[in-house]
Amino acid sequence: MTNDLDALKAALRVTPAPNAAVKDAALKLAMENFDRLQGSTTAPRPNPEDPQKAGLWNRIYAMLNALRTKPALAASTSVAALCLGLVVMMPLTQTQTVTTVTPPTDAVVSDAILMKPSPTIAPIPEASGAATARSATEFAEADNSRVEALADPESLDTMAEATISVEAPMAASPKMALADAEGSLVSDAAPFGTENSEAFATGPANPVYVTAENPVSTFSIDVDTASYATVRSSLNAGFLPDPTSVRIEEMINYFPYAYPVPQRDAAFHPTVTVMPTPWNANTSLVHVAIQGAMPAIADRPPLNLVFLIDTSGSMDEPNKLPLLVQSLSLLQGQLHEYDQVAIVAYAGSAGQVLAPTKATDQTAIMGALNQLAAGGSTAGAQGLELAYQTAEAMAAPGEVTRVLLATDGDFNVGIDDPEALKTYIAGKRETGIYLSVLGFGRGNLDDATMQALAQNGNGTAAYIDTLSEARKVLVDQLTGALFPIADNVKIQIEWNPAQVAEYRLIGYETRTLRREDFNNDAVDAGDIGAGTAVTAIYEVTAPNSPALRNDPLRYGTAEPAISTPELGFLRLRSVAPGATASTLLETPILTGGQANNDARFAAAIAGFGQLLTGSVYLGDWGWDQAIDLGLAARGADEFGYRIEAVNLMRAAKALNQ
Repeated sequence: MTNDLDALKAALRVTPAPNAAVKDAALKLAMENFDRLQGSTTAPRPNPEDPQKAGLWNRIYAMLNALRTKPALAASTSVAALCLGLVVMMPLTQTQTVTTVTPPTDAVVSDAILMKPSPTIAPIPEASGAATARSATEFAEADNSRVEALADPESLDTMAEATISVEAPMAASPKMALADAEGSLVSDAAPFGTENSEAFATGPANPVYVTAENPVSTFSIDVDTASYATVRSSLNAGFLPDPTSVRIEEMINYFPYAYPVPQRDAAFHPTVTVMPTPWNANTSLVHVAIQGAMPAIADRPPLNLVFLIDTSGSMDEPNKLPLLVQSLSLLQGQLHEYDQVAIVAYAGSAGQVLAPTKATDQTAIMGALNQLAAGGSTAGAQGLELAYQTAEAMAAPGEVTRVLLATDGDFNVGIDDPEALKTYIAGKRETGIYLSVLGFGRGNLDDATMQALAQNGNGTAAYIDTLSEARKVLVDQLTGALFPIADNVKIQIEWNPAQVAEYRLIGYETRTLRREDFNNDAVDAGDIGAGTAVTAIYEVTAPNSPALRNDPLRYGTAEPAISTPELGFLRLRSVAPGATASTLLETPILTGGQANNDARFAAAIAGFGQLLTGSVYLGDWGWDQAIDLGLAARGADEFGYRIEAVNLMRAAKALNQ
């Protein structure tokens, strides 16, 4: 028995002579089977998943899981597997990047294997530094000689560490990045859809001003909330928001606050609170709260409301047109019997879907909404013209007439000149017909155009990403959005250089005005609706503070500062509805008092927004401090908005790590 075993061992040590013909035949068969199994005889099916929920890692995992369950591939590559090791082929798109895959330690590969996409897939644009892709068959033809090198045992360890990398340029979302090895997907631009054409209206952060040189700060009031909802949409999808989508004043003004209400017949009541700055012990925050009056709802005038609905092809997604219809259905319960509703839709051409109809006829209104279907290109300008014509026909003295534009913001057909479009909207507001904008969906959200239309139309801009947000905007805040108590509302603060050496306004970058614009009623500004509150926050630095960021002037100031305990002087100018001249409200800004939860929570949100934009003014103050401050100042939080914000801070912290 021992002799037989020795003979068998000796035979096994003899290496059979290589048979080139057998090897080539096996290799060819393996490559043919591999290429064949990567394709499909049926047309590709659309991905039913919401693009905001189907992350890149989920798609990579699904493809890898599908590839590893093909027994035919394993059976047909019995010889080639020893020679070629692990080969992974994936369909490529312009918005996917497949990370490095390391073969098992006992696998043998010849080098990084690059493959080109299937002929049925659109070619990927070439990018600097990107490797040229080849199919598996081309690889076998070009690198057949490398198989011979596998006979050298010294090369096996090196080749086993080789990796396979497939990379496509991220043309649609260049800022998206794959983070750590645990699979966190981090981005500062939301990569929604394959063609991300989102544009946001945000200016550079306001600088620190030296009071002695620029003592006056002037800006238009802003009550839009679109930015906060957009930020939430990005974070809930697992991405850090694009910093340009963050408008801090809109984040602060998203939340309801219990500010003191105006007395008697006053339209506004200002409240100013001075408190320590959470992120800088040597500066202070000046929290300016403006609360608008709330007339009796039963006394409101009749409302003529025109829904201008985008039904272009880009709206054919669950979080766009279907959510839009659901959202507008919530509005029905807020309308009175003397209100009227009309519906205009626009796509390749515009049309009146519902003639002016009494708000009580909910069957007709919902029937028209439910018949809407997405398709065609976008003719936004044509739709606007028809909507205004419809609104003008509905208008009557003493009534309120509004156009409510609902869109994903894709205005790609119609008036090509943005300035001409804004001029057209501004002209229509002079007739008393205002325009508000609701944004839906992501991927081609043209926030910049939506903001311009709403501002020039004397309306508001909101972004709706959930049915809960629709209820907030169209139910809870409907009165403030549609029934103004003042137009052209402007704020101006003159800072006292004896008390304030430097200051900066947090947010309102797109709303700043020239000093002389404050007294010029011809310069348009923001509008305040019934019961609306507006918040602005300044960070101020006292003279001789170690937090001063500017050196003193060599030659000093031309005039000495007035000795007074006032930090500054607040002026608010507004025009009552139907009036032609503005009225002025003034109040000094004094120190003292105790910051309540409303002021402290607003400060937490101001810090949240600055963290998202990478502000240079926060020092070592970070996510943990923002979360702690938000929790401590949460208060009653009847609707859960504040704890939602704290959870968004937690999500942003995790994504930053």
